[in-house]
Amino acid sequence: MRVLVILISVFLLVCAASGKSLEADAINNAQWSEPSLSKKAINPLLIKAEVLLARAHFSSGEISGKAGENLNKTIGAFAEAQGKESEKLDQQLWDKLVSMSADPIVVDYTISEEDVRGPFLEKIPTKMERMKDLPRLAYTSPKEKLAEKFQMSPELLSALNPGEKFDSAGHTIVVANIPKKALPEKVARITVDKTNQELRAFGPDGKLLTYYPATVGSEQKPAPSGTLKVTAVKNNPTYHYNPAYAFKGVRTKQPFTIQPGPNNPVGLVWIGLTGEGYGIHGTPEPSKVGKTQSHGCVRLTNWDALQLASGVSKGTRVDFIGEQNRRSEGGRKRRSLKVVLEATVWGEEPTSRLGSQMSKRLISRHLNPGQGLGIDGATFMRNGSCASQRYSLDGRSRLDLQ
Repeated sequence: MRVLVILISVFLLVCAASGKSLEADAINNAQWSEPSLSKKAINPLLIKAEVLLARAHFSSGEISGKAGENLNKTIGAFAEAQGKESEKLDQQLWDKLVSMSADPIVVDYTISEEDVRGPFLEKIPTKMERMKDLPRLAYTSPKEKLAEKFQMSPELLSALNPGEKFDSAGHTIVVANIPKKALPEKVARITVDKTNQELRAFGPDGKLLTYYPATVGSEQKPAPSGTLKVTAVKNNPTYHYNPAYAFKGVRTKQPFTIQPGPNNPVGLVWIGLTGEGYGIHGTPEPSKVGKTQSHGCVRLTNWDALQLASGVSKGTRVDFIGEQNRRSEGGRKRRSLKVVLEATVWGEEPTSRLGSQMSKRLISRHLNPGQGLGIDGATFMRNGSCASQRYSLDGRSRLDLQ
């Protein structure tokens, strides 16, 4: 009994600490400190960073308050726009983000009648064939609807509002404060990076307008290569399955149609591209963007896809670059190995078969399993497992395999 009392006391203390850390003031007033890299713990500083990045048109997808690959890529894209090479949030990037917006990061919101108005689906079928019999691919709950409305993970929404069921109009909740606004200019060109699973949109002057993490193709159904063009934009699209697609897991040999809705396979918007069946679209599972596979298309969160759709028109150029990213069946990325050769401040700059430059960073390459890199007569092979090693070359440089 004594052990049980102690365990309960510890649990209550942990819960109290967690609740305190997610108070609105703790998020809105978060100051720079080295953030935790935990992918499990919700961090007030990361919530603030994600919201500020989204306001600056650098989306990390679903706001979760957790460290992860999508957030790292978004930080890298923002850093690149500032003339810096990094995927790590630091004091300089933080100060820049904070200087761009002074509005509160999270705010109070009163749940409306529309928010709780259904009908809601009890469950989304896992098989596409079973979706065709539903009148609409609606949300499954007011909670899912509100989380998507404010670009948040359901887990974060619950953490900010402990005990709330989100099913009663008039209740006041805490939500992320991300204004729904169109892109500042019309999109002239889009690049879809198949290797890094990301999409960038550029204005007529070549300036970057926005960045989104994306799910781009798969080994079974790779995304296209080269240049395509936008053919049409359709909100609330139906989804038409063609048996010629031969999607894995779909057994029927007959075509069928799935009705519109946020949980439709292509989400809330379809941006059609030249080429049979290719498009940029939303998704019923925002948490999986950039982490799973698609059937050759480009998958964004519903809110990112809607924002992009508002800025494109028929004929907008879409360039597919890079090589098809490889992921396992479970969606885990088959990790490439980043090879970085840096010279120390003193001494002669080293040379390599990849060439040398008078700069601190000489080589930055990603190696897939089985690929090798020759440097100063030595070949370093990627063996398919995750590794982090350091090699010294003549005492004047180092090779980091990350």
